[in-house]
Amino acid sequence: MSTTAARHGPSVDIGRLLDDGPFTRMQKMVVLLASLSIVLDGFDGQLIGYAIPDIIKEWGITRGAFAPTVAAGLVGMGIGSAGAGLFADRFGRRLAVVASVFLFGAATCAIGFAPDILTIAILRFIAGLGIGGALPTSTTMTAEFTPARRRTLAVTATIVCVPLGGMLAGLFASVVLPLYGWRGLFFIGGAIPMVMGILLLFKLPESPRYLARHGGRWSELAGLLSRMQRPTVANTVFTDLTEQAVEKRKGFGALFETGRKRDTIAIWCAFFMCLLTVYSAFSWLPTMLASEGLPTQIAGSGLTAWNLGGVLGGLGCAVVIARFGSRWPMVVASAGAVGMAFLLKNVNVAQDTNLLILGLGVLGLFVNAVQCTLYALCAYIYPTNIRATGTAGGLSFGRLGAILSAFAGAMVITAGGAAGYLTLLGSSMLLVTVALLVVKRHIPKLARSPATPLNPVPVALGK
Repeated sequence: MSTTAARHGPSVDIGRLLDDGPFTRMQKMVVLLASLSIVLDGFDGQLIGYAIPDIIKEWGITRGAFAPTVAAGLVGMGIGSAGAGLFADRFGRRLAVVASVFLFGAATCAIGFAPDILTIAILRFIAGLGIGGALPTSTTMTAEFTPARRRTLAVTATIVCVPLGGMLAGLFASVVLPLYGWRGLFFIGGAIPMVMGILLLFKLPESPRYLARHGGRWSELAGLLSRMQRPTVANTVFTDLTEQAVEKRKGFGALFETGRKRDTIAIWCAFFMCLLTVYSAFSWLPTMLASEGLPTQIAGSGLTAWNLGGVLGGLGCAVVIARFGSRWPMVVASAGAVGMAFLLKNVNVAQDTNLLILGLGVLGLFVNAVQCTLYALCAYIYPTNIRATGTAGGLSFGRLGAILSAFAGAMVITAGGAAGYLTLLGSSMLLVTVALLVVKRHIPKLARSPATPLNPVPVALGK
């Protein structure tokens, strides 16, 4: 910090300036860029699910033989989530987002050249590093550019872009696979995020709350605030009093400090079981439907329906949470997923295909309503200096559930078919419901008053 600034410059609380101020066009642009990076994250992450049936058929391998390849990508995502979160908290959110997007694009494109399943596994691991890193860093960027009153909806809308990207991947695969095969799918699907990575490099700014903690970059912060219609005078001293009051230390250990330990463990458990469910769908849903005798295109439509339901569920749950708080909307959505999974066991796949696809859309709605809003819950619980680490920590632990899905999905489909697969999904979401009930500090509901029809309860992030 400059001594002159400390003695003579006015003090500005960056948290209050952002949380209580307008949501400007520039801030919305940042949220849009973060959202587009997550669209491509979901797009590239789910391409493998659409390609697996064709690769299995072309190379004559079993579902079980492909499980390690699916797991390799998920292991990469877990490592990428943890590493990118720590990197973003130390070196900045912007560089972490840009590097993540470009990395998964390049690795996905390279899969199109793969001569064997081992090469695909290695490239999926590398792509996973970027896919895993983009989620926590992009959501953190969104949270730190959005006023408090709109943060839950903005963060959830960003995460909803994962199933939106998956839905676009389904439509993309339905056109590209018949024309260019699975290699063309990866060539084109990887080139798009590489272009996006270059765009982000030139257009995405650094987080103002991150800049406020680095005195040497206060001039950069002042210029950014001017673009956000919040001009400051020369030699301004920037603070973040609300969050610094609860920031005791940085790093991974801060997630388990007194008063935060219970919520961290519960959120990690919720992430684990929810991602087990989500990636059982992303990786194996088309394969499960194909194993029941459905044509490849119809099997792919099951995952497309899941993702479409996920977009609607995530946005709908965010709107409800913004008004009523997160505890009961998330618990009800999780319980709804349990009920729908077990109801679908009674549907005959061959005779009632349309009903099954519709039901999978509703199941995706409930599951993604929970998954998407878990990130908003993390953004509420953890303060700025550990927000990316906290989000990435929960996501990284959740990736272990995703890794388990790579093997569990193949085993359950082989042993129990559609009924066993749906039992896996329903049981996982039952444990998510329990974990959400254990979380103590849910996002609070908004308070109403005659003067201000819809104002947020004034609480400090992280408390």
